[in-house]
Amino acid sequence: MKRMTQAVRNRAARFRWSGLWGTWPRRIALGAVLVIVVPVLTAGAALRLNYSGDPGDGTRTRGHDAIWLGHAWVDGRKDDADLAAFAARIKGTGIKDLYVHAGPLEHDGTLPAARYPRARWLLDAVHSTLPGIRVQAWLGDKLATEGPDGLRLERAASRSAVVASTRQILDAGFDGVHFDLEPLHSGDGNYLSLLDDLRGLTRAREVPLSIAAHQIDPLPEAHRVVGALSGSPKWWSQKFFGQVARRVDQIAVMSYDTWMPLEGMYGGYVAEQTALALEVTPPETDLLMGLPFFHENDLGHHEAAETVAAAVRGTRLGLGRTDRGRERFGVALYVDFAARDGDWAAYRKGWN
Repeated sequence: MKRMTQAVRNRAARFRWSGLWGTWPRRIALGAVLVIVVPVLTAGAALRLNYSGDPGDGTRTRGHDAIWLGHAWVDGRKDDADLAAFAARIKGTGIKDLYVHAGPLEHDGTLPAARYPRARWLLDAVHSTLPGIRVQAWLGDKLATEGPDGLRLERAASRSAVVASTRQILDAGFDGVHFDLEPLHSGDGNYLSLLDDLRGLTRAREVPLSIAAHQIDPLPEAHRVVGALSGSPKWWSQKFFGQVARRVDQIAVMSYDTWMPLEGMYGGYVAEQTALALEVTPPETDLLMGLPFFHENDLGHHEAAETVAAAVRGTRLGLGRTDRGRERFGVALYVDFAARDGDWAAYRKGWN
């Protein structure tokens, strides 16, 4: 009887261990889901909470807004009628700067003058029709940071050519220069060196040096983690953002293409980006938060989530919580040729 009892116990033990091991794949899968899903859900709830509340008074335009304008304004496709319509469109808003695409730069940093044949017409027409509005040359290029082709900032000759191109575009009469160089990795010392050289030129000319900036790490060292996993860091560290902001007159955060799937999450994300940027941008530098005046649906940008209304509200919330009295602050509208009436209406209603 004892032998039979022990045999039963042994079989029962083997059954328990077999059953336990049989559940391990499912347990591992469940653990993996929890590791991924729980932080995502927690972050989503935190962003949605960050979107709540009342922005309050004093969180609207200060007259330091900007808009990115396409190449058609300098290549002959736009005329006086187009400018008149545009002037009517922005009347009564806080738009002060026009970033007019006059590039792109060549990969060696040079800029063919044939890229902006109608610049003189645009400059004269804007100065006549829209007094007080500045026309900045929007220059950019793909950087060779994640592939073999592109502008190489590590080459001193390339940086010198970019400075020469800036001198060339200012000689053409532009009121300033706005750079958008991507993908630009956090901590790039060659970029900081280029900005130092450019600042010397723009200060001598008494015109603004403006740049388009990547978003800031939403979590500490997020750019390193994403970079290690994908080879393409999405964010800048807050420290690097501050280093850039101290070298320019104007910094516009590209606060779109955020991957956010829901409008409330996106608005909360913009509120956090606004606060992070305000914390490290000196008061003498214009800080602008980008508004998505375009309509696409892909991995980075969900049209239903990244709305102008959410971006404006998020911007106001971040401003109100962090530096409500800051004067050199605004929004930047990206981009004129993709904008719809609803985008303009949301900008006017929420910000002006």
